[in-house]
Amino acid sequence: MRGIVEALRLTWRASPWFTTVFVALTLLTAPMPVVTAWLTKLVLDDIIAGAEPGAVLGKAVGLAAAGLATGLIPNLTQYASRETERRVGLLAQERLFTATERFVGMARFEDPVFLNRIQMAMQHGGSTPGVLVSAILSTVSSVVTGLGFLGSLLVISPWIPVVILASAVPVLATEMWLARSRADLSWRLSPIERREMFFRDLLTSTQAAKEIRLFGIGAYLRERMTTQRRRSNVENRRMDLRQISAQALIGLLGTAVASGTLFWAVLAAAGGDISIGDISLLVAAVGGVQSAATSLVHTVAGFHQQLMLFDHYLRVVAAGPDLPVASPPAAITPLEHGIVFKDVWFRYSPDHPWVLRGLNLTIPNGRTVGLIGRNGAGKSTLIKLLCRMYDPERGAVLWNGVDLRELDPAELRARIGAVFQDYMEYDLTAAENIGLGDLAYVSDRDRIVAAAERAGAHTFVERLPRSYDTLLSRLFFQGDDVGGADDGAGVVLSGGQWQRLALARAHLRSGRDLMILDEPSSGLDAEAEYEIHHKLRQFRTGRTNVLISHRLNTVRDADLLVVLDEGVVAERGTHEELMALSGVYASLFSMQAEGYLDALPERATR
Repeated sequence: MRGIVEALRLTWRASPWFTTVFVALTLLTAPMPVVTAWLTKLVLDDIIAGAEPGAVLGKAVGLAAAGLATGLIPNLTQYASRETERRVGLLAQERLFTATERFVGMARFEDPVFLNRIQMAMQHGGSTPGVLVSAILSTVSSVVTGLGFLGSLLVISPWIPVVILASAVPVLATEMWLARSRADLSWRLSPIERREMFFRDLLTSTQAAKEIRLFGIGAYLRERMTTQRRRSNVENRRMDLRQISAQALIGLLGTAVASGTLFWAVLAAAGGDISIGDISLLVAAVGGVQSAATSLVHTVAGFHQQLMLFDHYLRVVAAGPDLPVASPPAAITPLEHGIVFKDVWFRYSPDHPWVLRGLNLTIPNGRTVGLIGRNGAGKSTLIKLLCRMYDPERGAVLWNGVDLRELDPAELRARIGAVFQDYMEYDLTAAENIGLGDLAYVSDRDRIVAAAERAGAHTFVERLPRSYDTLLSRLFFQGDDVGGADDGAGVVLSGGQWQRLALARAHLRSGRDLMILDEPSSGLDAEAEYEIHHKLRQFRTGRTNVLISHRLNTVRDADLLVVLDEGVVAERGTHEELMALSGVYASLFSMQAEGYLDALPERATR
């Protein structure tokens, strides 16, 4: 009932006018088959009885009017139905993604079960309310038509309606079973369909095209994709066979009932118990009742299946924040006393190992802290906790001495700028790619250009066909557009160019309290890397920065170097202090420097 109420409420909010028209037109056409059957009976009886043409004319005009309404109104009903579905789909999509914006952290977006539920919600959330309204109105229409025909049959014989209604019971039970089976199958097949989609997208991916062709793995991936489709087809085929078998049995039952009543009617008419008009009415009524009953059963069954699928939408929309939000939150203040990780323990789930194990770390205000460690040491996790994408399982992260859990997450993130290692490449214009760093300046071309200059991106952006208004994607180019690449079809950037735009996004947030730079130059050549880090050193002076890089030469001049190892702080100090310790940092730095040091004497002899 909750699903029904929510779907109806969504439909009414989306389109009250078209919903009203849809309801009115449906109810208007519902009695038309009964009216047509009765007028046909009366006309036939009048003709057989030798009535005057004038007496028949009125009934004939009524019959023609009913036929005209039956022919025209469904077209208007269909338009009202489709317009309602379009508006409901728009509103449902808006509500769904508004709900996902309430998710404070990343946990749900890294949960495959929840991602599957979101996928199901996108598929069925917008369609179910329209289907529901159509189903309800179809049910009302079928009931009105069925009751009208049943009343007509009562006039002819009291036992015929009982037989027809009894024959509808197994039909309803069968269709409900089929509907539940279809809904369950849809949920079970969704992982298989996602895997098929993965291989399909991979085979058409620009990024994967080089390796697929170089390694000759296209046929292998295609076979993997085809295997998923075969598995899906087997399950759907099995379901279709069950459905055909079940519906064939109930179809035979309906045919037997219709044939039996017709046989009785012929014998009754031959004995003078009913008229020829009664036979025509009976044939129309039996067919009408069975059609209405079948429509009703199919509608209820389909409605039941759709509601089961709509439940995924309701669960996503009703899902609260994945992380608790303080109410009211504590006021966040400009960073003055630094950030403190106090005995922080974290793991991604009880089934995962601990990533951080009682980590204690202070990030002083106005200083640059370089995080160093092997893969899996916990550097990226530390950043996620700092941005409050997750909460520690034990311990706390403090901003000016206040636990991040007591702050408004949006206000906290408004004070942080970042370049992530897995930065985004938006299929938007160059200006928008930079402007997304701070929407307050998305239309401020001067600020965007200044950010691009600091990131070393201005020179190549200026040379693009439309400069900052160039679309950085070929995704939307159809091939039959007017003009070519110089006329808005879009361009593709190199990895290094994309990284500079990601840096420009961070520079647009230059006034923030904290800047996080996670491998900010990993995709750049040596000259570009030197240039970028030279500018970053000027930019970060006097600011609070967290710098992560596997290239230790780019972090060695940080105010404080922190080495993470197995989820704890293993070493901390300046470059000189850590080299003197001859520990993890010294070992990593020496390994990286070894290749350059070996080359120096040979170069010096030239």
